[in-house]
Amino acid sequence: RNVDSQLLVVRPDLNVAAFEDVTDQEVKSGSGMYFDIHCYKTTAPSAGMPVAFSVQVEDKSYYMCCEKEQGKMVVRFREGEVPKDIPGESNIIFFKKTFTSCSSKAFKFEYSLEQGMFLAFEEEDSLRKLILKKLPREDEVDETTKFVTSHNERHNL
Repeated sequence: RNVDSQLLVVRPDLNVAAFEDVTDQEVKSGSGMYFDIHCYKTTAPSAGMPVAFSVQVEDKSYYMCCEKEQGKMVVRFREGEVPKDIPGESNIIFFKKTFTSCSSKAFKFEYSLEQGMFLAFEEEDSLRKLILKKLPREDEVDETTKFVTSHNERHNL
């Protein structure tokens, strides 16, 4: 969820992930709304916990990745499973970090291949789309990079 309690919903047919106001009935159906956060072992814990995201949409599984498109980095969802092991640098890995030291339930996610680039949301065509956003300083408090997660983590050991 974002700071406005909107739920992140993936719509592969539109090639978009956006935050939406979702009814209780829609949440029960859950298609494209329940993300698994896959956690990986790390030798550099100071960078944050390495994680990857996957989501079920109807009967298919999708993983989140970042790709360069028209000169800028964009968030995409590709059909397939998250790998059990990451053999080095990967465009699916983010570092999970606490949003602020006083909040243990809110997180921000830094893209592993570009320091200072975080998952965020921005308004575009009346949608709050999931994007990558460059923060000038890591300690900057930017509400658009704040995510509240439920406990749906899978540890890949």
